[in-house]
Amino acid sequence: MLNFELYNPTNYVFGKNQIEKLATLIPFNAKVLLVYGGGSIFKNGIHDQVTEHLKGHEVIEFGGIEPNPRFETLMKAVDIIRKEKITFILAVGGGSVIDGVKFISGAVNYEGNAVDILRNRILFKDVSKVIPFGTVLTLPATGSEMNSGAVITIDATHEKLTLGGSALFPLFSICDPTVIQSLPKRQLQNGVVDAFTHVLEQYLTYPQDALLQDRISEGILQTLVEIGPKVVENPTDYKLASNFMWCATMALNGLIQKGVASDWATHMIGHELTALYEIDHARTLAIIGPNLYRVMFETKKEKLAQFGERVFNLTGDSTEDVAEKAIEKLVTFLEEMGMETKLSQATTNYDNTANFIVNRFEERGWKAMGEKQNITLDKVREIVEMSY
Repeated sequence: MLNFELYNPTNYVFGKNQIEKLATLIPFNAKVLLVYGGGSIFKNGIHDQVTEHLKGHEVIEFGGIEPNPRFETLMKAVDIIRKEKITFILAVGGGSVIDGVKFISGAVNYEGNAVDILRNRILFKDVSKVIPFGTVLTLPATGSEMNSGAVITIDATHEKLTLGGSALFPLFSICDPTVIQSLPKRQLQNGVVDAFTHVLEQYLTYPQDALLQDRISEGILQTLVEIGPKVVENPTDYKLASNFMWCATMALNGLIQKGVASDWATHMIGHELTALYEIDHARTLAIIGPNLYRVMFETKKEKLAQFGERVFNLTGDSTEDVAEKAIEKLVTFLEEMGMETKLSQATTNYDNTANFIVNRFEERGWKAMGEKQNITLDKVREIVEMSY
C-alpha cells in the first residue's frame, strides 16, 4: 500500500428532511448566491424548501447551469459575485451544478485569465482565496457533494477539463434520498453507472496490497449491482434510494483511492466523447470502459478476475478465463442499466473520433495515462476504435 493523507472536511448531512438544517449550516449574515440548473427544483418543491430556510439571508439566484457546466455560463455567475459582493454560494442540484459552483468559488478571486484554471489544472489550496459554498444534492452520481474535484466544459473549443484542490470541498452537503423520486429514469440509470465506474477507475488496476480499500470498493460495487436496476424502477423505495445515494458519495469521496494508484483513463477519453457529441457522461463511460479493459487486459487481468469472483461470483479455469468473463458480465450489467456500449449506438458521426481524441491528447501532452502510465496514445486509439 502507498503512503497517503486523508483529508475531507465536508459536513455530510444525510437523511429525510435534513434540508430543515440549512438555516443553521449557512454562516450568519452571509449574502448568498443560490445556484441551480434547468429548473427541476421548481417542479419538485426543493426550491420552495430551500428559500424557506434561507429567510433572514439576502439571496440572489442564478439558474441555468447546464449538464456538463459551461465555462462561459459560470463566468456570468463570477461577475455577479464580484459585483454584488456575495459571501456564500449554495449549490442546489446534481454534480454539474456542484462542479460549476466549485469553479465559480475558485474563479472569483483568481488573478489571471480564468480559463487558465482549466487549461493548467489549477489546484486551489488556500481557503481564504475562494468563496465558501455548501450543497443541497438532488441527483446522486458524481460524489461531488463530498469531494474537491470538478469537470467543466469550454464551449468555444469543445473541451472538458478539470480543476480541484483542498480548498474546494463543500462546507456541508445536505443529502436527502427522497429527492430522487421525481428524477427521470435516464438520470437514475446514469447515476448508478457513473458511481459504478468511479469505483472501477480506482479498483480495476493491479493488486496493491490494499485489502480494505478493495473490500470497500467491492462492497459498493455489489450494492450497486443489487439495487441499481431496482432503484431505477422504484425510486420511491427509501431502502433503495438511501443506499444508492450513499454508494454514489462513497464511490468518490476520496476514501477508496487512498493508498492505491488509480486509472481514470476511461473518464479522460469519455470526456472527449461528451464534448464532441453531447453524449451523457455515464454513457460515454459505458462505451469506453469495457474496451479499455480489453485493450489493457494483460496489466489488469488479476484485478479483473478478482472483480469477477468477488462482485459477480464468477468461476473459471484460470485467471484469464475469469477476467474475460468479468468484462462480459460488466457489459451485461451496463446494458441492464439501459446503457449503449458502442459509440455507433449513440452517434452516427464517429469515423474520425479516434484521430481527433489522439490529436487532442497529444496537444495537451497527455501521452501516458492509467495507473501504470502505460496507456499510450496508440492504446487510446485502439480503445476508441474498438468502441465504435
